[in-house]
Parts: sequence; C-alpha cells; structure tokens
Amino acid sequence: MTGLLDLVGGTPLVRLQHTAVHAKLEYLNPGGSVKDRAALSMVLDAEASGALRPGGTIVEGTSGNTGLGLAQVAAARGYRMVCVLPDKTAVEKLDALRAYGAEVVLTPSALPREHPNHVMRYAQRIADDRPGGWRADQYDNPANPAVHFRTTGPEIWEATEGRVTHFVATIGTGGTISGTGRYLKEASGGRVRVIGADPVTSAYGGGDGSPFAVEAAGHYVHPQTADDLWPESYHRDVVDEIFSVPDRDSVHACRSLARTEGLLVGGSSGTAFAVARQVTGDCVVVLLPDSGRAYLSKYHSDTWCRRQGFLDGDLDTFVSPVVTVPVGTPAAEAREALASSGQPALPVVLAGRSDRFPPAAGEVLALLTADELTGSGVVGPAPTPPVGVGVGETAADALARVPDDASVFHVVRDGRLAGLVTRGALTRL
Repeated sequence: MTGLLDLVGGTPLVRLQHTAVHAKLEYLNPGGSVKDRAALSMVLDAEASGALRPGGTIVEGTSGNTGLGLAQVAAARGYRMVCVLPDKTAVEKLDALRAYGAEVVLTPSALPREHPNHVMRYAQRIADDRPGGWRADQYDNPANPAVHFRTTGPEIWEATEGRVTHFVATIGTGGTISGTGRYLKEASGGRVRVIGADPVTSAYGGGDGSPFAVEAAGHYVHPQTADDLWPESYHRDVVDEIFSVPDRDSVHACRSLARTEGLLVGGSSGTAFAVARQVTGDCVVVLLPDSGRAYLSKYHSDTWCRRQGFLDGDLDTFVSPVVTVPVGTPAAEAREALASSGQPALPVVLAGRSDRFPPAAGEVLALLTADELTGSGVVGPAPTPPVGVGVGETAADALARVPDDASVFHVVRDGRLAGLVTRGALTRL
C-alpha cells in the first residue's frame, strides 16, 4: 500500500498541442507544486541528522508553495507547522495552509533583508523561540537542489529517452533549475542547455530587483538592503542563459495555457512557458511548477487582471509619464516638482528605487495634492495607502469601489504606476 508522501514526484511529461514544447506537470504532485519534492527531501534529511525530532515544529519563510509542501509533510508525519509569508500571497494559498493545520504569519512584502520582520529573519526568530523548532531554509538547504538531481532530472531524461535538448524553468530558490539542470547536463555530456525564465525586474536576470507580479519566481531586492545575498540553492554555473519576461507576458501565458491547452497553472508557470515557446530545439522541456487553483483570485481572475492593468480598457486614456519624488523629499522641493509637472497630485514612492522601470503600484506611498503639500518638513507615506485604478477597468467599476473622500488616483498598468486620474475625469467618461 502506498502512503501519501510516496506519491511525491513521478509527474507526467506531456507534449503541448499548439507548440513543440514538452511540459513537466509538477502541479500534479499531491500538494499542488514542484515544492513537494524539496519539502519532503528537507524534512527527511533533517530527521536523519537529528535537526528535526518527533513532536517538533517546522518553520519556513515562503511565498506559499514550499509552505504547502511542508505543511502536507508535517500533517502526514506528526509535526506542527508555522509559515511566514509576504502579505501579497494569494488568499488560496493562505486558506490551504490553514486547512493543513499550519499557523500562518503574514509580514510586509517590501522589507529589506536586514529588517527583523523580513520573511526569512522572522521565520528564523520563530524557529529559535519554539521548543523543537526547525527552520527548513529552502534558500540555502542543500537538500533542495539535491532532490531534483536525484528525481526530477532522471524523470525528464527517461521520459524523453535522452532526446531532451533544452530545459526551461523559473528561478526562485534556484533548487529546481540547479538540481535538474545539473543532472541533465551530466547525463547528456553537456549537450542540454539550461535556460532560466525570470521576471523582467528580478535581479537574477539583471533587473533592478523591484517588485514583480509573479509569485514563486525571481529575486526581489529592497533598495535599503545592505548585502544582497543570493540563495545557496541556486547554482549559477548550471544555467546557460536567462530570459527576462515582462509580468504581462507571464500573466497572459498562464491564462493562455488554461484556455488553449487545458492546463490550469500559476503565474511562474506562465513565465516559464513564455520563454519555452521562444526556444528552438529538437526537444524543449519546460517545468510548470504549480497549479492555477492557487491563483484563482489573481492571474485567472478577470477582475484582478483589470484592476492590476493586465487587461486593457477605458482607463488606458490616462497612461502618460508621471513625475514622482522619493519619500523623504523636502516639502518645498516636492511643491516645486508638483507645480512644474502640471499633474493633479504628486506620487511619493519608495526611496532608492532605480528609474529604469516605473514604480510598482505597491511602491506608491502617497498621492499629495498642492493643498496637502504644506509645511517645511519632508514628504512621507500616507496614513492610508493611495488607491490605484487599473487600465482594464471601466470608469463606472472604478468609481464604484474607490473611497468617497479621494479625489485623485494612480492608474495601474501591468502592476506599475502608469498615470494619474481625477475623480472628475472618471465621472466624465
């Protein structure tokens, strides 16, 4: 008889109907993602070493999928589970974690690594404080890439009868692409090319590290982070090339897989597929890491996509370059910037961010009108975050949900600041 955890791995490889790409369906693991492999491997390794003892507590900082894998293992093997997650994590993941009996702790997503409430520092503090606590540490745990060398790589090699020429995967902790890629390179005598798929602003692919919309992929860097450490699970020597993918392409690719191939997958799967369909090779294999069932309120929701500006609509009219100032700007300088811009308000954004990309919607800390820009101090974040309206929304839908006391809103396209609109302009549409 087979136990639940014996079902981890062994996922199918299917040829997609509308491309020559073969897809490794990792979302068919029992916990719904490729992270089931790393979760089980890390727990078994910790049990063998004595780091995790019977009745102990597993703790992890995660974007959700590793937490789900660990929560599944914890439930099956009798451990308690605490997950620390960014506050932008999809609600379906949070509900699933609680369903497994895990304790969920949310922390702000845009914190520098040195902040005590950064996901990893917070998780380590909880692990240190709980009797029998053990932090899985997927980013630096060698059991993460090791399990993909032992299982994922051999499965792909066997399923393709050694014909695989290109392997495409996203880079989050780096464990999947590192372990799988290393096996395929060794098995093929170096013939297989390993290609990383990365959000366009992620630091892995050379972006500025600013926020991106895709969960479970990429590398975010807060501008106040003093020492940007990359995961030890990511072996850069394995990856031959990294393709950078705009968030819009990831979201649309993810939605397309559901509607043209019948594959309901998550945003990071969309990122990987957006790259794989560009790759020319005799046998291209893309790893689709997680299920779209965890993102029904995000990438597969028309409402969310319209509000985040991933679908086009009425408010495209208000997309235009915007003058911003970083938080901490002297009020007099901010007043001058607003006056010369001709804008109805001045967006105040997170300090230290590169101007290579418009600020992410969540980095807009305040929208200040001339009447609000008074005094001689410096501008700071608003007590209540400003409201954004997506380019994909109708004016009527936007007006129905914005606060009655707000007069100016920032316009969001592809999850980033794209313009400004007044209440009066919305009412006239």
